[in-house]
Amino acid sequence: MTTATGAAFAVVGPGGSGVAATAAERAGRREREPEPPSAPETDTETEKELRSGSSAADFRFRGMWVATVANRDWPSRPGLTAGAQRAELLAHLDRAVERRLNAVVLQVRPTADALWPSPYEPWAQCLTGTQGRDPGWDPLGTAVAEAHARGLELHAWFNPYRVANHTDPTRLAASHPARLHPEWTVSYGGKLYYDPGLPEVRRFVQDAMLDAVRRYPVDAVHWDDYFYPYPVAGESFADDASHARYGADFPDRGDWRRHNTDLLVSETAARIEEVRPGVAFGVSPFGVWRNAADDPEGSDTRAGVATYDDLYADTRKWIREGWIDHVVPQLYWHIGHPATDYATLLDWWRAAVRGTGVALRVGEALYKAGDPAQPAPWQDPRELSRHLALAAGRPDVDGHCFFAAREVAEDRAGALAAAVADHYGARARPPRH
Repeated sequence: MTTATGAAFAVVGPGGSGVAATAAERAGRREREPEPPSAPETDTETEKELRSGSSAADFRFRGMWVATVANRDWPSRPGLTAGAQRAELLAHLDRAVERRLNAVVLQVRPTADALWPSPYEPWAQCLTGTQGRDPGWDPLGTAVAEAHARGLELHAWFNPYRVANHTDPTRLAASHPARLHPEWTVSYGGKLYYDPGLPEVRRFVQDAMLDAVRRYPVDAVHWDDYFYPYPVAGESFADDASHARYGADFPDRGDWRRHNTDLLVSETAARIEEVRPGVAFGVSPFGVWRNAADDPEGSDTRAGVATYDDLYADTRKWIREGWIDHVVPQLYWHIGHPATDYATLLDWWRAAVRGTGVALRVGEALYKAGDPAQPAPWQDPRELSRHLALAAGRPDVDGHCFFAAREVAEDRAGALAAAVADHYGARARPPRH
C-alpha cells in the first residue's frame, strides 16, 4: 500500500489449468445485483457536483484496510498476548460497524509470512516479534468468523512478492522459503523480493496465498499496488538471469515484466475459481495507469510513477480481460491537485471499467486528513466528504475503501466523521464482494 512518502514520490519523483472466467461471468454465478448504469458522458462540472450534496447516494462498498506490515495498524506492537491481539482485532471490527462500513480488508501475508497456520510459510513476525513463532491462536480464522458475525465482509489482503523490509536473509525464520531458495530472491532498495520472472516463484506464491482461500470462507482475495517494486534512483532490479532464461521472446524487458505480472494475475484468477468458486478477486493499484504524455489513452496527469511503466502492472488490461472482479485504485490526492487531480483520475477509472463488469471502488487517503505535512486541502475536514460527493454523482462508482484502520480509529481531523454523517446515513448491507 502506498504510504504518504510513496505517494509524494509518485507525483514529483522521476499455474493452474484452464482459463479464468471473466468478471461478468463470475458476477453472474454469484447472482450479484445488476451493475448500475454508467453515468452520462456529459457529467456536470465538479464544483456544481460538490455543491449539490449526495445524501441519497447508496454506496455498496464501504471498506477499510487493516495493515499488519511493521505493525502499522494491528497488532499495535509485536509480542502482545493472544488475548490482547484478539481484543485489538475485535475493536477494529467493532469500529468498522460503528462507522457504518461493511467490509474489512485485512493484510494476512505482509512479508511472505502468514497470519494463519500455513504449511508454506512461517507465522508472521508482526504477531510475536519472532517470525515463525506460533502466536497461540488463529488470527485469520478469527477475523473471518468475527467479521461475518458483525455483517462485515472479510477480504484477505496478500502481498505476492515482498519478502522483507531488509536484505539480510539470516534475519528470516530458518524455515523461510527465501532462505531455502536464495536463488528466488532479489535485493533492491534495501528490501528483499521474490523474482517475478521465475515460474517456480509465481507458482509458489499462488500456492501460499490460495492455502488461505482453501481453509477459510474469505469474501475476496485482495492485492495492493506492489508487484515489481517502486523505482529506486540509481538502482536496477537484478533480474538479468531470469530474463536471459525466460525472456527471449520479449526484446523489451518491460514487456516481459508486464507479461510476468499478467501471468500471476490470470493464473491466480483461474485458481481461485478452482479452489473456492464465488470468492472475488480485487486489486488496489497505484492511482495512475499511464500519463497521457506517455500514452494518449492515459490520464491527464503528470505523475512521477505509473503502474504500467514502473511497476510493470497493466491494470487496465486486467480489467478488460475480466481477470479481476473489482479494482480499487488508490486516488490519494486532493481535488484540484495540479499534477494528479482526484476528479480527473476518478473519471479515467470510470471509463476504464465501463462495460466490463468490473466494479470500481476508490481507495481514499484518510491518513492524509489533518496531517500537517500535507497541503492545505487536507487540513479541511470536508475534503474527504467532497470525494464521496463527486462519486455520488457518478453511479458507476461502487464505493470506497479508507486507508487505514489506525486513522479510522483516530479520525484526527474529523474527516471520516464528516464523510459518514454526509453520506452513510444508515448501516450498509454487505456488498456481496
